[in-house]
Amino acid sequence: MSRVVDWRVSVGLVGSVYRYLSVPLLIPVLVALVYGEDPLPFLVTILVAVGVGTALTRFAPDRNLGNREGFLLVALTWLAVPLLGTVPYLVAGNGTVAAPANALFESMSGFTTTGATVLGDISFDTHSHAMLMWRQLSQWLGGMGILVLMIAILPELSVGGAAVMREEAPGFGIDKLSPKIRETARILWLIYLGFTLLAALVYYGLGVAGLAPEMGVYNAVAHALTTLPTGGFSPEARSIEAFSPAIQWAVVPFMVIAGTNFALFWYAVAGQPRRLLENEEFRSYLLVMVALGVVVTGLLYAGLGAGLASVAEGVAPIAGEVERAARHAAFQTAAIVTTTGYASMDFNTWSEAAKVLLLFAMFLGGSAGSAAGSVKIVRWLLVSKTVRRELFTTVHPEAVRPVRVDGGVLDESTLRGLAAFVLVFLLLFALTTLVLFLDGVTNPELELSALEAMSAAIATVGNVGPGFGVVGPMGSYVDFSAPAKGWMVLAMWLGRLEIISVIVVLTPTYWRP
Repeated sequence: MSRVVDWRVSVGLVGSVYRYLSVPLLIPVLVALVYGEDPLPFLVTILVAVGVGTALTRFAPDRNLGNREGFLLVALTWLAVPLLGTVPYLVAGNGTVAAPANALFESMSGFTTTGATVLGDISFDTHSHAMLMWRQLSQWLGGMGILVLMIAILPELSVGGAAVMREEAPGFGIDKLSPKIRETARILWLIYLGFTLLAALVYYGLGVAGLAPEMGVYNAVAHALTTLPTGGFSPEARSIEAFSPAIQWAVVPFMVIAGTNFALFWYAVAGQPRRLLENEEFRSYLLVMVALGVVVTGLLYAGLGAGLASVAEGVAPIAGEVERAARHAAFQTAAIVTTTGYASMDFNTWSEAAKVLLLFAMFLGGSAGSAAGSVKIVRWLLVSKTVRRELFTTVHPEAVRPVRVDGGVLDESTLRGLAAFVLVFLLLFALTTLVLFLDGVTNPELELSALEAMSAAIATVGNVGPGFGVVGPMGSYVDFSAPAKGWMVLAMWLGRLEIISVIVVLTPTYWRP
């Protein structure tokens, strides 16, 4: 029996989320104290989180969360949390993020793990160590899903938690790893935390070994916090280009891990490693990245020319060129497909053919149940299977040919939902491209080509981060107008929640009994 949405339940739980977010805010406070910096921006944010959170929880104490309220909770949380994330930027008042529109853009980009930035100057001269660490931490909190973390913590979210997790957790068809949804949330976050710690240790270990002298404790932790959520923020203005080839190679497998369904790692640890290798999406995911990496390597090798190998690397010129081409191709392919958004070099300098391949890769996304954004490999896999079925049944109209994945048959409602998502995603991309291109035409500070507008659109809708031209990996989105930034904030929000979850809340039917 349908009923009216009890919005008070959702608002009250947003208050609980706010109060719990005051705990991770202690991390930048600690960083500020270690580096002798002002912790005030974060102390103010903690007070706001606790005060506003306590006020909101009084809307709906001890109320049950239903499916409809779950949709609203997800949509509201992903608006409310980035709003809270703007407070440190505004209180500090340093650099371009001192403007409210820029602060909201940076915060939404952080929590949605988009990685697009409006920081005109990424340096410790403008921003404190604590502020840049907060920027990194915002991506880590958003990567596996804020509400997935809350389900693991809050007992009141155990009821209705499955519906919330289905809409909020990044991916499509999250596996239930335990009879209790709360336990599933804990497992996913433990895997996520474990890989984050491993990445930090590997990065720091390479620094200690002398293979990456610039990778100290701060940088190791900062980059681990944005590798596993496929975020891409870096306290270095040149992203991963600022580090040695050893670090660039080391980041690649962690990006691949971050774009893999975390449930498969749980099965591997639980004694079912074959499920990882037998998973159709995982095999397709690896095949796509290897194929793109090989093609891009060839294009880069042809474009790098002779004599560009670094003598300091101690290798022959041809071997140096091959290694350099393979490294940058593998890195950028993994960074774009998984929507991590890191850069090992400025790919604005690449050939048009290589850039078109990267644009194509921005639409792919990683696996379901991972931290990656965009459409997701599994959806493209199912689209291809559905097209093949339609072609077959056109020739054999009497045949019954179900669409299968990993041995299971998908029902027609799932396939309709899949088609609806892909269509709405492409429509949002087209509309965002138009908005940004028109902003480039009317904004004298922007010189935006059609390709660059398309790249900025998919970078925000798909939570990819960098695009081409002024929004390239070494550039920023700061020159867009405030209305265009507002539209991109909306696009990042919709993209992180995979669009349909938000659109449902905006329909009149949702609010009717």
